[in-house]
This record gives sequence, C-alpha cells and structure tokens, in this order.
Amino acid sequence: MGQVVVVTGASGGIGRATAVEFGRRGARVGMLARGEAGLSAAAREVERAGGTALPVEVDVADYEQVELAAKQVERELGPIDVWVNVAFSSVFAPFLEIAPEEFQRTTDVTYLGYVYGTRAALTRMKPRDQGTIVQVGSALAYRGIPLQSAYCGAKHAIQGFHDSLRCELMHDKSNVHVTMVQMPAVNTPQFSWVLSRLPKHPQPVPPIFQPEVAADAVVYAADHPRRREYWVGAPTAATIVANKFAAGLLDRYLARTGYKSQQADEPAEKAANLWDPADDDRDYGAHGAFDDRSTARSYQVWASRHRGLVTALATGAAAATVYLTRSHR
Repeated sequence: MGQVVVVTGASGGIGRATAVEFGRRGARVGMLARGEAGLSAAAREVERAGGTALPVEVDVADYEQVELAAKQVERELGPIDVWVNVAFSSVFAPFLEIAPEEFQRTTDVTYLGYVYGTRAALTRMKPRDQGTIVQVGSALAYRGIPLQSAYCGAKHAIQGFHDSLRCELMHDKSNVHVTMVQMPAVNTPQFSWVLSRLPKHPQPVPPIFQPEVAADAVVYAADHPRRREYWVGAPTAATIVANKFAAGLLDRYLARTGYKSQQADEPAEKAANLWDPADDDRDYGAHGAFDDRSTARSYQVWASRHRGLVTALATGAAAATVYLTRSHR
C-alpha cells in the first residue's frame, strides 16, 4: 500500500502538481481545496498517474472543516503519513488599497490555514510518533516585496511558526518531522485568479519555474524531512542571502523595480478567489499563463540535494588549482 498523503490547495498550481507527483508513486492522496471543477480534474490526474485520489472540498481558514477532512481521510484512506500545506490566497495591491477584511481573509487562509492543517496532522501523528509535515513557503518568507503585503506577512508568520514548532518537536525527541520548502516565482494560476487592483495582469517576478519543479522539491523534502528547510531555485537562494546581508539595498532596488516587474503587458483578468473559489466552474490546471517564459528544471535544486558531492568537487577543483599554480611557479 502506498503512503497516505494530504495536500491542501490541491486543485491548482503547486498543490495540484504535488498531488500528481505523489500519485505517480502510488500514494493515496487526500486532496483539499474549495473549487469543485478544479478539484475534480486534479483528482482525475492523480488517478491517471497511478495514485488513489480522495477530493474533499474544504476552506482551510475554517479549522472545523480541516479537522473533519482529516477524519475523512483517515477513515477512507488510512493513517496520514505526510501532510503538505500549500493553500493560500492573496491580494495584489498597495497596502492602503487592501481593505482590512481582505487583509484578514488573506491571513486566515495563507497563515492560519497552515496552522490548522498542521494541528490536524500533528494531533494524529504525535501519538503514533511518526509522520511528516511539509510547509510550502517562499523566498517572500524572508524578503517582503511591494504590492503583496498581506501575502508576505503571512509567509513570514509561517516561517516563525515553523521554527517554533520544529524546536518543540526536537525538545520532545519526536519522530514526527516538519520541514519547509522555500519557493521561487512559479507559473501557477494564482496570477489569473487572485484579487488584483493593479492596472495590468499580475505576473511572477522572473525567472519563473514550472509547478513540477516545485512539486519535485516538495516530494523530496517529504522523503528527507530532517533538514529544516529547502531552497528551490537560484533566485530563492540569492534573495534570502542578499536580504541577510543587504536588506536596505534590496529595499531601494524593489522600490524602483517591484511595481513594473510584477505586471505583464496585458489586461488583468477579473477572476478573484479571495472569498469564493475561482475554479468552482472552470478548471485552471496546474500551470498559469506563463508557460512560454518558464523553466522546467533547476540546477540549484540538484546541487542542494547533492551537497556532499558538490563540496567534494569544489574542494577537488580548488586543490587542483593550487597544485597547478604552484607547478607553474
């Protein structure tokens, strides 16, 4: 029997690609999302990939719905081995153009949705002393950018929550593990369906990666959850490191470039999933509108997984350089 995996936000984007990737391994996948059309289509993809799909319509901002979904998954599929939190919502707008209730809704879905999912998973995994929770994060958990204050704030909150929880589990010497995967810009439908007050169509800040790159990293993290976090893509690594050492410089750079780089030269779509699912009657799929500008591979991800080999090669290259330099002299 395959693993029992729960993925929130499974009707589109990274969540959908992740559910399908687990399906390819024969997993039994509980798929939590709101949109009926998107969720049904995603479940069919998981089944075609070789997995077992259990689609459950859930608003992750409601803890009781999340808890009931967890009960249903364990009743129909078995004990949960892996729980992946992906679901989110957002608003593209300057801070003062985001209404307080919109900011709260974004926080409820994007931050508290992770908290509620983690609680539902952990209350089941902790007594069994086994299981893995994967939090899908973002480079924006470390570095806020303009026009996404609600989303960036929620991602920062998830980072702090993750750090705290991981320390508690280590203190308890628990065999339940939690890890976080920090994502780059990904070509997902979010840019077509989040609430936007921008004059043009929102877009991820290039370079852009396909959802399958993200999904592959999530599945790998679930298999290797002892590392506290994973960085996906060179832009993520560069952003996190640069913010650590030159945050003020990044402030000025993003003030100059952050508005234009997040808007494509085309009219904005009118769909908005903040309060109601945009994919209730229409399936958007896993990919967004930027296939022609997105890459399906990341050399940084490969290097991150093979750190020992990369270190050995770098050491060998350095030693060879020293030897050749001395020989030349």
